[in-house]
Amino acid sequence: MDVKTVCLGMLTDGPASGYDLKKEFESSFGHFFAAGYGSIYPALSWLADHQYVSCEEIPQEGKPDRKLYRITEEGRQFLLKALKNTKPCHKIRSEFLATMCFAHLMERENIQAVLDHRLSEIGRYKELFRNIEQEGMSDWPEGAKFVLGFGKAVAAAMETYIKENRHALATEPTAKTAAG
Repeated sequence: MDVKTVCLGMLTDGPASGYDLKKEFESSFGHFFAAGYGSIYPALSWLADHQYVSCEEIPQEGKPDRKLYRITEEGRQFLLKALKNTKPCHKIRSEFLATMCFAHLMERENIQAVLDHRLSEIGRYKELFRNIEQEGMSDWPEGAKFVLGFGKAVAAAMETYIKENRHALATEPTAKTAAG
């Protein structure tokens, strides 16, 4: 699933601007699907060009017009067709894991700092999940509740794994040069 399709899905909840969608990506999708303005606005432009969304320009005083996007019936059909994919890819892109692949080239203190930082990030995700739950989820669709639970489980598993296995990296010899 790409940014265009996720934007369409978000627009099924009602009209939104590119800014609104960016905030939704950050708050609801940030722990598993990153998207910034550099991908959201081109996606919205493509969707508008293909009549999958309509765009209403709302004048604002002293600011550029606000563009409010709405999913069209064609867009809804495009989204429903995309959701029929029974084999969606589950990609993990992790700079943390890529860094850990080269732990043998790092100094022990740097390895521990990276692990501490990752644990701190996991703590922030767990806090985000708690805040979401406290705001109330009774009106959430079951799929959104499932995704939140999945995120919580992954964060807990990562935290446990790092805490239980960081000692293995502490025994690495100090940094070796890339040339050997």
